[in-house]
Amino acid sequence: MDATRIADYLAICETKARYCRALDTQDWHGYADVFTEDLVLDTTPAGGYMTQGRDEALRMIRGSLAGARTAHQGHSPEMRFEGDSAEVTWAMQDRVVWGAERVARMGNLGHTGYGHYHERYIKCADGRWRIASRGYQDVDGRIGPSRVEVALSGSRVLSVRDLQHSR
Repeated sequence: MDATRIADYLAICETKARYCRALDTQDWHGYADVFTEDLVLDTTPAGGYMTQGRDEALRMIRGSLAGARTAHQGHSPEMRFEGDSAEVTWAMQDRVVWGAERVARMGNLGHTGYGHYHERYIKCADGRWRIASRGYQDVDGRIGPSRVEVALSGSRVLSVRDLQHSR
């Protein structure tokens, strides 16, 4: 790998790091900046949806994570470059903990997922690498969700009892 490709490799890793940080801190402006405007998001292999366009993808992601706390991690990138684009596969794990209202509605605390992101990156006119398409596939499903009993007072959680592990 020559010096230019090493720099590209590192820049793509930094883009993915920004993706995880911005998503987990719900910095939606920063999160939007890691994608191209014509983003294609395909999570159908994991039971999700197909979305066209950055704005629509962000609208759906923001809605699905409202009130949640998350931790996303990407590891061990495999990159194949072709000109100003790169196909990248990342091993990943995420943890999602729902807010009180969603816990009450869904009956679970959240989930832990693991699998692979399959992404195509484009080097844009400003010199930055951005995600143009993203797919996701679970390795073997998600751990969880946990079944719980929740007692609420308004939007405040009074108690949570894990029904899978209580005796």
